[in-house]
Amino acid sequence: MSLETDGSAAVPAGTTVVEPETIVDENVDSPWVAVVWDDPVNLMPYVTFVFQKLFGYTRAKAHELMMQVHNEGRAVVSSGSRDKMESDVRRLHTAGLWATMQRDS
Repeated sequence: MSLETDGSAAVPAGTTVVEPETIVDENVDSPWVAVVWDDPVNLMPYVTFVFQKLFGYTRAKAHELMMQVHNEGRAVVSSGSRDKMESDVRRLHTAGLWATMQRDS
């Protein structure tokens, strides 16, 4: 049995080599989001204050997001890279808010 080589691996003569299909994850570059969830502990003015302080939102925007959390049970408060969202979630936890992160859909 003779072997042919292409420089990377020995292949028996007459063998057809099928290259594996490359799978591309199109979500690699999709942004992540930080989500704040409603909780029974924090008062609405405090949540508004936290959104202003951590993200620089105007009082009106922070109030709108707080009302979304209150009425809908959750609100997306920031978006960006995974590292940035991990940081934002940590800061929200430090402020006492219930927050998670997920890929933006």
